[in-house]
Amino acid sequence: MWNRKYEEMDREKLQVLQFLRLKQTIERVYQLVPHYRKSFQSAGAEPGDIRSLADLQKLPFTVKDDLRDNFPYGLFTVDLNEVVRIHSSSGTTGIPTVVGYTRKDLETWAELMARTLTAGGATSESIVHIAYGYGLFTGGLGVHYGAEKIGATVVPISGGQTKRQVKMMKDLGTTLLACTPSYALFIAETIAEMDLRPSDLKLCSGVFGAEPWSEKMRQVIEEKLQIDAFDIYGLSEIIGPGVSYECTAKNGLHLSEDHFIPEIIDPSTGDVLPEGATGELVITTISKEALPMIRYRTRDITNLNSKPCACGRTHSRMTKISGRSDDMIIIRGVNVFPSQIESILLEMGGTEPHYQLVVERVGSLDTLQVLVEVSEQLFSDHIRGLESLENRIHIEIENMLGVSADVKLVEPKNIPRSEGKAQRVIDKRSL
Repeated sequence: MWNRKYEEMDREKLQVLQFLRLKQTIERVYQLVPHYRKSFQSAGAEPGDIRSLADLQKLPFTVKDDLRDNFPYGLFTVDLNEVVRIHSSSGTTGIPTVVGYTRKDLETWAELMARTLTAGGATSESIVHIAYGYGLFTGGLGVHYGAEKIGATVVPISGGQTKRQVKMMKDLGTTLLACTPSYALFIAETIAEMDLRPSDLKLCSGVFGAEPWSEKMRQVIEEKLQIDAFDIYGLSEIIGPGVSYECTAKNGLHLSEDHFIPEIIDPSTGDVLPEGATGELVITTISKEALPMIRYRTRDITNLNSKPCACGRTHSRMTKISGRSDDMIIIRGVNVFPSQIESILLEMGGTEPHYQLVVERVGSLDTLQVLVEVSEQLFSDHIRGLESLENRIHIEIENMLGVSADVKLVEPKNIPRSEGKAQRVIDKRSL
């Protein structure tokens, strides 16, 4: 462990710490952020009403549009001369979201990423290859400062030029890879194309996040790269990567509750759900200075378990993200997450972990087409074998999800590769 004092803290002591930090955060945003003061008053709440952790439910949610409506600095609680770093979303769908960090915020972030990387096998002797994007995206720099904090050697290569990345990994003796899971698969493909084997590299583990990925995809990555693959989770509005992370038990992602208070809500009603129920993750930050977030709706679907982990950590664990409530596809009234179809595809055998879901509307009827790559060997086989696989996938999707899909097998490397987040869904209904 990186920080045994906090990662193994007794839950009663942890809750005392959480409440103290929560009260300070609530008072801070109420006094310093007009948006929060107005939203609290509209909900009939003020800081004095928060007398326990359960009272957090009295406060309204914060959503991404609140950041856009207060663009760029309206939710900050410090003067700009105290902000030493700005990150931002791309803004491709409108006004970007802007997040800021004080020097203390950056120290907290580095601490959280040190925990994350240590849980994933990193030590001061590790060579960490960071293929997350650098710049306004939080991925690259977040991992970077965490790796430096534990004393590891950092290779800040960012994305792109994948053959060069593989060569650098081989030449420099990289031991830990940090990137999106879809890019890890692309790197594995490139290693094979370069007539190399995983044993030609010194990779031992990888920390992969920024997009949902199934347990089956973990198995594929571990097999193709011959490493231990760990899931990590974060989002810019909360702090960046490092919000939660897997340990060697791989039985949920430890959410650093000394810095964040998690809740699970029904995404339709906003009602808080009991522990163990699956719903939308809501996070309140309790240690951030520049941009505290109160009950931020992440839109990510998961559930929580507060029982101590076999590793000794006591913080609540969240299951792997199954999808996003706003990325969920609704096909003829049926809710479908890409990760559900991913699991079905990878269980079938003969398919590659590269797929796309194309949704269209024909007349008044929604249609779903599933494009999935097949292995080189299967594609060269008799056409009857391909038709049989298509039919089996079609039946399995209908049986498991209750929705009919047109399954189309495509040649290897026919699905576009991504150096960042993979585009799994093409929804033509809104085009």
